[in-house]
Amino acid sequence: MRSHRRVLKNSHAEAEQFRNRALLAFSGVVVALGVLAGWYFNLQVLQHDEYATRSENNRIKLRPVVPARGVIYDRNGRILADNVPAFRVDVTPEEAGAPDKWLPGLAEIFSLTEEEIEQFEKARRTTRGFRPITLKMRVSEDEAARFAVDRWRYPGVELVSYLNRRYPHGELLSHVIGYVGRIDEDDLKTLGEANAALTHIGKTGIERSYDEALRGQVGFERVETNVEGRSMRVVGRMPAMPGADLRLSIDLDLQQAMADAFGEFEGAAVAMDPRTGEVLAMVSLPGYDTNLFVNGISHADYKTLIDNPSRPLFNRLVLGGVAPGSTLKPLIALAGLDSGMRQPEDRVMSTGMFYLPGVRRGWGDASRGGHGWTDLRKSISHSVNTYYYKLALDLGIERFAHYMREYGFGEPTGVDLVGEIGGILPSPEYKMQMRRERWYPGDTVNASIGQGDWKVTPLQLVRSIAGIADGSLRRPHLTLEQRGGFEAPWQALPQPPGAPISSNPENLQVVREGMAATMQPGGTGWRMALGAEYTMAGKTGTAQVTSRRDNAAVDPRSLPLHLRHRSLFVGFAPVEDPTIAVAVAVEGGGYGGSTAAPIARKIFDAWLTGAMPEPAADEPVPATIAESDGGPAGAETPEAGPAVTEARR
Repeated sequence: MRSHRRVLKNSHAEAEQFRNRALLAFSGVVVALGVLAGWYFNLQVLQHDEYATRSENNRIKLRPVVPARGVIYDRNGRILADNVPAFRVDVTPEEAGAPDKWLPGLAEIFSLTEEEIEQFEKARRTTRGFRPITLKMRVSEDEAARFAVDRWRYPGVELVSYLNRRYPHGELLSHVIGYVGRIDEDDLKTLGEANAALTHIGKTGIERSYDEALRGQVGFERVETNVEGRSMRVVGRMPAMPGADLRLSIDLDLQQAMADAFGEFEGAAVAMDPRTGEVLAMVSLPGYDTNLFVNGISHADYKTLIDNPSRPLFNRLVLGGVAPGSTLKPLIALAGLDSGMRQPEDRVMSTGMFYLPGVRRGWGDASRGGHGWTDLRKSISHSVNTYYYKLALDLGIERFAHYMREYGFGEPTGVDLVGEIGGILPSPEYKMQMRRERWYPGDTVNASIGQGDWKVTPLQLVRSIAGIADGSLRRPHLTLEQRGGFEAPWQALPQPPGAPISSNPENLQVVREGMAATMQPGGTGWRMALGAEYTMAGKTGTAQVTSRRDNAAVDPRSLPLHLRHRSLFVGFAPVEDPTIAVAVAVEGGGYGGSTAAPIARKIFDAWLTGAMPEPAADEPVPATIAESDGGPAGAETPEAGPAVTEARR
């Protein structure tokens, strides 16, 4: 039989257990409340600023404000580069999503080309997802209206207004003004994140040299947005600082006259005020339409420019070097006077040929029978080679190179254009460095008439000739003034002072007289001066490309352009008070007096009389290389090339 034991209830123990549990629960509640209070304190007090900022950022968006790029004027206030309003399409990849969802639709609205899509895809692969990428520039009004209707279908795609760069005289000033282009990732690394909103940057010419001043400073707006991210109102603004306007020394009329004076010829020319160093006009022909590059040039247009044998993209003014030929003779004559090696009345007999001792072949003069007794003035006006052969040998190559360096050759002029070369000043050091060969007396003879290793730019030539005209070597420059806004006053840009080209004004005057005689009957440039209403001084030059012996009876027009002689001229006017100096280099132009000098005359006329040149379709061209027009400078002779070889032995 089973027995049942009755369990007695312990009321005291149960009460104690209940109190413990209640106390534990209460403690938990207190701890939880404490944690909540601490969390609340942390959010509301300790991290208030951070979370307040985050909240504000969710509601307020910063929108960059791109400044207007500065306008570029010529010296008379005519616009050379300005801005016109336009629209573009920007896409923010992380908001727009995968391109296959929206690109086909946009391609129908904006008529996107394969190049534009390709450029966008390329930029998308290298750009952060939150940064807008331009899909298409210069959207038409019709395209903008069609997009406005379907805009809701394309989140992350924005129609953005901007100012598009415009060059109203594109090809005429292509190598002076240059152009702006779309900013790439390499440009952004240079510009920094503060300028990430910029779309264009100066690539060449003045646009590049003064890009920092022209582009201004980016501003921003604080915009309140709704939950969909759309802008509701502007709550704050730091205005953008517009780029500075520039006023150049270029005269647009003279620039046009200079380009017209070339006619069908190719080459480069510079006109400069010898009193100030202001560049009045400068052309490198042929040029190209700079507007093609602003929003990205097409492959077809770029290929057309690259394949052009005349190299329109090549800036002959600062990147192209030519042998100066006899245009150096006034400067070599000045070196002879300043060094004391020559007096103005010292005479040299020109017999038509010049021989170095022990050398069988010789160097020739322009006149086959020679020029007879020749003093310094005649040596310039008649371009007598023999005078300079002997002068250079008496100077010695070291002293010769020293004076040429003093006149600015062998180094950039400092013009305010990026990429200027210094050319080549022949010297024993240069020859040894480049060809591992010693210097021979025949090299000095060649250098004395601007042949051999010489390479100079038109800017170097005009600077040195302006130095003879004014007495001071000045830095050529293109900018005169700048201003911070349309209503701000113009402020002159300081320029360094000139340096005396000679310590003896009488020596300079003798050289000027020789150059003035060049333009008078008997001088090599006398035909150029016929009928002029003013006086002028100058020097013709012919940079020999091939030996005359090899092409003695060949019509130069039948030769390839790169084998024809380069026609050169330097000069200034009026002689009594020069206000303009010019340097002209014509590729394949033949003799200096036949092609370059007439072009210079038209430039002088345009500046001094206001006469615009006639079309130069009938520009005279020498019939054959062997034919002289009254003294082709440089006096290339059949023996010139081999004579150098003889001199080395």
